[in-house]
Amino acid sequence: MDRRSLLLRSFVALAPPCLAAAQPTRKSARVGWLGWLGDTSPNPSAALEALRSGLAELGWKEGDNLVLEVRGGDREQAVALTAELVRANVDVIVAHGPMVFFARQHSGAIPLVFQINGDPVEAGLVPSIARPGGYLTGVSALSVELAGKRLEMLKNVQPAIKRVALIANDRHPGRRIEQQASQEAAARLGIGVKYFPVAASADFGAAFESIVREDASALLAFPDTLINRHAKPIAEFAISHRLLSISGWAEFAHAGNLMSYGPNYRDFFRHTATFVDRILKGAKPGDLPIEQPTKFEFVVNLKAAKAIGLTIPQSVLLRADEVIE
Repeated sequence: MDRRSLLLRSFVALAPPCLAAAQPTRKSARVGWLGWLGDTSPNPSAALEALRSGLAELGWKEGDNLVLEVRGGDREQAVALTAELVRANVDVIVAHGPMVFFARQHSGAIPLVFQINGDPVEAGLVPSIARPGGYLTGVSALSVELAGKRLEMLKNVQPAIKRVALIANDRHPGRRIEQQASQEAAARLGIGVKYFPVAASADFGAAFESIVREDASALLAFPDTLINRHAKPIAEFAISHRLLSISGWAEFAHAGNLMSYGPNYRDFFRHTATFVDRILKGAKPGDLPIEQPTKFEFVVNLKAAKAIGLTIPQSVLLRADEVIE
């Protein structure tokens, strides 16, 4: 069995057996989960468990009034997996990460709730945050003000910082507004910033070389799938050149980088359940505004700090939700 097949079987095994047949007289809601199994972080199994927990808190219990149809794969499998969920006659599909871009073309009139990092308007998913219209709605982890806050955190850790490299997926929906917000915050803080685009794995080497030539003292990575996938190489680069580094998801700090500040992972994915709940109770997805995270977590990696010869001020450590020692 190849690795992809093994991953898919393992992922689908997360779903408990369907018990709908044991209760033929009671109609259960059917929710489809379309998980992204490409090389990405955060991982889809934890996102699924967060959704499952959120649904349970809202009264949707598997084996009672809920059947959860679980599918997981990558871009090559996305269309076929969406077709499977359509044939399963699900009431709602929850699309994890990039899977929404494939699912929306093949899900027909089935309500589609998405979980993405970027700007859903710029991505072409919906015409408006306030009134998405059609059959799509969901949550976006993009919070523009966080870009400025991450720069502030770099400044708090090293007040003398003067130049920060901004590295991001140039194709990521929302990159432009994050870059603008970063530039505006940098101007207020008296920090110089320069943008270094990447669009594929092959671009990181050249971007790293350019950052070294610019003599930056810190690195701010805009969180998205491509950046998350390269969190460890970014950490290795940052440590080898004694750079402070920060991004969004906690996994960035866990991969060896100095800090992360962004949405609380579990809360972000659990919140998707509120959309599913409202749709199952009759709400139209197009009338439900896109929502952004309200709970955030700050992670500091003391191992990374030691590796670059940095002492983290106690005032910063006291603000951290997690300190990696």
